Amino acid sequence: MDWFPIVFIAFKVLVLGAGMFFAVKWHYEQGKKGNNGRAAPQAAFKIAAVFILLLLTVLLVTFVLSDKLGLDLTLP
Repeated sequence: MDWFPIVFIAFKVLVLGAGMFFAVKWHYEQGKKGNNGRAAPQAAFKIAAVFILLLLTVLLVTFVLSDKLGLDLTLP
């Protein structure tokens, strides 16, 4: 199991590096376009709304699955 952290960290660095590269490239190209300033806030709102819906869905699935498995998730 000594090889797992090395491979995992290398993969993580590669994926995050590629993501940062494409994010910077996309923002640079958007800045060169000179579009109006409303597109970014609208896109951010849509992304935030989708994220919140996905988060609520995962929460609901977790509670339903835990209830089916007989787990007790009540607060003390």
